[in-house]
Amino acid sequence: MKSARTPLIAIATILGLIAALGLFVLPRMQSHDAPCATHEFEGSRFTVCTYDARRQDMQLFSRASGGGYLRSFDALQRQLGADASRVRFAMNAGMFNDTGAPIGLYVEDGDEQKSISLTDGPGNFHLKPNGVFWQGQDGALHIEISEDYARAERQARWATQSGPLLLINGSLHPRIADDGTSRLVRNGVGLRDQHTAYFVISSGFVSFGRFARFFRDELHCRDALFLDGTVSSVWAPSVGRYDDNHDLGPMVVVLDRR
Repeated sequence: MKSARTPLIAIATILGLIAALGLFVLPRMQSHDAPCATHEFEGSRFTVCTYDARRQDMQLFSRASGGGYLRSFDALQRQLGADASRVRFAMNAGMFNDTGAPIGLYVEDGDEQKSISLTDGPGNFHLKPNGVFWQGQDGALHIEISEDYARAERQARWATQSGPLLLINGSLHPRIADDGTSRLVRNGVGLRDQHTAYFVISSGFVSFGRFARFFRDELHCRDALFLDGTVSSVWAPSVGRYDDNHDLGPMVVVLDRR
């Protein structure tokens, strides 16, 4: 009677020989959990960090528990305590004044700490239309023109206002040039759908136009919001990046779910 092991040994031997000859490659398990990745687009490099609202948790931080404002990832780490080990990435998340306080709408876990701003003024924040990135109590993600958000009296769990909008329903902001002369390190957020947000930071100086096209043409977002430039910073353990800017305002943090 033949041993039942003989066919198995023969099969294993044949597969080993085929693999050695390069004729067969065992399929690799691809990780879908890498938080951040690098993309090349129109000669520029971008770091893209993905937030999936179905699988991860998002929080916004501004004030320190002991008073004042956090202003840096070092301070954010101290604020998080043991939860710092769950950080997938963190990024600056909206414009602020000299003290680090948000200048537009800011909602932290349902607590509206700064009301929405609909005034006109100088700078990128007031390059209308500007907008609000927010998450509802149901977990759905939104990017909305500021006036529309205010008119509808939304009930956000997390929200930050900034400007300008980069993409509005698939079209570039009407006042953004294709490749203007203003070149800065920039960061922003775009939505693929109501549960997927891409937080993006450029690795070098880029124009508003190229930055907006990256969201539209590379990431296939229909709506995207500029968060800031110059101070743009990211803490992304998966790619070994930890920017040490100490002049930040509000910050967004995405954490592994417990």
